[in-house]
Amino acid sequence: MGLSNVKIFHDGDSITVREIAGTIDHSLLRPDITTAELVEGCALAKEYHCVSVCVRPSDLPIVARELRDSGVLVTTVAAFPHGTATAESKVFETIDAIEKGAVEVDVVMNYARFLSGEFDYVQDELARVAAAAHERGALLKVIFENHYLTGEQIAHACRIAEKAGVDFVKTSTGYAPSGSKIEDLKIMRASVSPHIMVKSAGGVKTLDQALAVLATGTVRIGTRSTKAILEEAAQREREGKLFVRF
Repeated sequence: MGLSNVKIFHDGDSITVREIAGTIDHSLLRPDITTAELVEGCALAKEYHCVSVCVRPSDLPIVARELRDSGVLVTTVAAFPHGTATAESKVFETIDAIEKGAVEVDVVMNYARFLSGEFDYVQDELARVAAAAHERGALLKVIFENHYLTGEQIAHACRIAEKAGVDFVKTSTGYAPSGSKIEDLKIMRASVSPHIMVKSAGGVKTLDQALAVLATGTVRIGTRSTKAILEEAAQREREGKLFVRF
């Protein structure tokens, strides 16, 4: 897996519906989602050419089957949503997920340990999980859960994550009191090297919100609102009014 073909958008850039779809990890993480809804979600992601579908670990065999040969990636989560599993459990979840078809894993940082000032613990844990993913050809995203962090802490978490070797830094699980914020995304983009990507998740429900997110240099959006966003984007594209903007 690689990130060499990822396109970075800036405020004012024109964009296509297909390019927006190529930034969306269609989220199927709600705890009450049924098997039928998983199949429907995969069909939607294939229809709109989303970059990936992000699902609960136990759903991987179903989703891997539904997305086979579609070009849509299979993504899952680890230590979700609180990040308090042991490092050994996070490594096991990552390896197990990859064996079941995931090519990207979104792991929740132990933000309780981070808030306790145990930065070496956090970095070591993320490094172990990143190594497990990379040894098996998968990418690793780390979820900070920014609701609980200050801007300075978000920047520090970014530096720790980069030292640990992750591929993406990500704002939120979508299950905290607040989710993705534009100011947080700007901090994250400024706090990691260009080869580390930024993902927004939590609360992106409209096209204008998605476009504002992309204007920060963020390249992935985790959302349940894929259909509504892309249908509105298609209408705006027909009108010649589809641009990335805050």
